[in-house]
Amino acid sequence: MDLDNPAAPKITATLGAPYLNELRGIAVQFRYAFVVDRDGMKVLDVTDLAQPKPVAGAVVPLADARNIYVARTFAYVSAGRQGLALIDLEKPEAPKLDRLFTADGQLNDVNDVKIGMVAGSAFAFVADGKNGLRVLQILSPWDDPAHFSGFSPRPTPKLIATARTKGPALAISKGIDRDRAVDESGNQLAVFGRRGARPLNREETQRLYLRNGKLYTVTDEPVERLQGQAMASH
Repeated sequence: MDLDNPAAPKITATLGAPYLNELRGIAVQFRYAFVVDRDGMKVLDVTDLAQPKPVAGAVVPLADARNIYVARTFAYVSAGRQGLALIDLEKPEAPKLDRLFTADGQLNDVNDVKIGMVAGSAFAFVADGKNGLRVLQILSPWDDPAHFSGFSPRPTPKLIATARTKGPALAISKGIDRDRAVDESGNQLAVFGRRGARPLNREETQRLYLRNGKLYTVTDEPVERLQGQAMASH
């Protein structure tokens, strides 16, 4: 949906069968949209946001995926009776299941999950259906210092709290983004602690990966090897 004019939204593309099978949740990060349906988690290339394209083979099968939240290089999938699925997205076109976490079978009706941080620790807040609200510690410099450093350390989830709810816990709301809340186009919504601070907007983000309308990429291959391949092809 094109929402540049919110009073007159326009459909720009429609995706469905055979690639998508009863879509249940979606999370967008940079050039990719990660979706969950009856088959598990799948990946869409949204370099052109108006025309998303399925990424062939980028599927992680899950029996009961219900929703998804993406943080850095990991996706957290609410996997129903399978608990919480942690998926490694370091290579977004080749995602892989890192682990299924159930806290020894205690998480068995997971509907939704959101990630948040307090001080140096990260937590997952989980709507675990009939079991109520669960709180998982997923990163901590105190309990797991060996795996804490770096841009995106591997999560080490641990169930630390449970709150019973009056009915089944179905959804978790997202916490307030401190001083950098923006809309989909990068326009600032509110200012809390830093006046004028904001993330990149859509145009600024696209400059990172588009050159004259074409995708700009880098490679880990040595320059000498690439030059040799180019000469051999001629």
